[in-house]
Amino acid sequence: MSEIQNTADVVVIGGGVIGMAVARALTLRSAGRVLLIERGSLGRESSYAAAGMLAPQAEADRADEFFNLCSRSRDMYPAFAGALAAETGIDIELDTSGTLYLAFNEHDQEELAHRYDWQTNSGLSVEKLEGDAVRRLEPCLSAEVRAALRFPRDIQVENRRLLSALAVSNEKLGVRLLSGTTVESLRLEHGRVVGVETSGGFFSTPTVVMAGGAWTTFITSTDPATPGVRIEPVRGQMVCLEAHPRLAEHVIYSPRGYIVPRRDGRLLAGSTTEHAGFDKRTTAAGVSSILSHALEISPLIAGLPLVDSWAGLRPRAADNLPVLGASNEARGLVFATGHYRNGILLAPLTGELIASLIVDNVVSPFMQSFGPERLTATELC
Repeated sequence: MSEIQNTADVVVIGGGVIGMAVARALTLRSAGRVLLIERGSLGRESSYAAAGMLAPQAEADRADEFFNLCSRSRDMYPAFAGALAAETGIDIELDTSGTLYLAFNEHDQEELAHRYDWQTNSGLSVEKLEGDAVRRLEPCLSAEVRAALRFPRDIQVENRRLLSALAVSNEKLGVRLLSGTTVESLRLEHGRVVGVETSGGFFSTPTVVMAGGAWTTFITSTDPATPGVRIEPVRGQMVCLEAHPRLAEHVIYSPRGYIVPRRDGRLLAGSTTEHAGFDKRTTAAGVSSILSHALEISPLIAGLPLVDSWAGLRPRAADNLPVLGASNEARGLVFATGHYRNGILLAPLTGELIASLIVDNVVSPFMQSFGPERLTATELC
């Protein structure tokens, strides 16, 4: 390789939704030559296995800084989807039908009441529906549904189309995309990043964005005094059914599971939370649990063909929160990892936050609580 081919202004490690969103944002902000390095194929790990829900209100128990981060990123999606369509011609199928959260028993109703109270007190969009009203809205629902909350601003995206759009956008913008290449270590000199050692050779760069998801922990440093961030894989299994005509219009949650209708008639159901290392196989127990929870939502699912199942490895930090920001130990190292169950949701905002940090040296208020310095020594590698 020539010296120019071996040099970049920024190297992004990881080609999932976060890495590609960061690379795109950096290029749009004129960050110079951006190189993205992916160990496998672009967008084929956790991002590919996701359900594409953009539902911070349905999933939050309280208003805190993480909820604000997620809500801000969700609200960026209409403009994000429009920009990607203009750049690539790919419709990422942003569906704004909204999300339902169901209650089947007294405990579920108490949970809904708590969520409704704090969200209405916070001025958020949420509607309370009784059982008959929610079944009129979605006739597929079980007769056992007692009540529901409807979140009109919690929406969904077709995550696999999103990944395709990001890959095409990065290519058109001139990002160098290097797949099938493993980053083995960061090279540091005097406490500063000078490049990355990879299975394809050394690449010189002053800035590295660590967006390696569940594989972040494996990327070491030539300086043993510089800790990384410990990220563990958490397996989530998914089931795909076929529904023609569509069974539902909304994303539908219960406290135990969810179903996600797609435009093409697929119906996704999930999910599990398993500490199984890097084993991505689906299991009989996992699929059985998912189907049981889906059938609670709608008994009509019993008659649908099961067409696929898969699992992804969610990247989890010790406190379940993303790791966003610059390293205190290695100048030029920036983290954008550990998004756990929210990679698709947080992609647009993560891209903007990391690009602003690198290009303008601005630490957004949205990012201040999620830096790597919050983690204790036992949570660092």
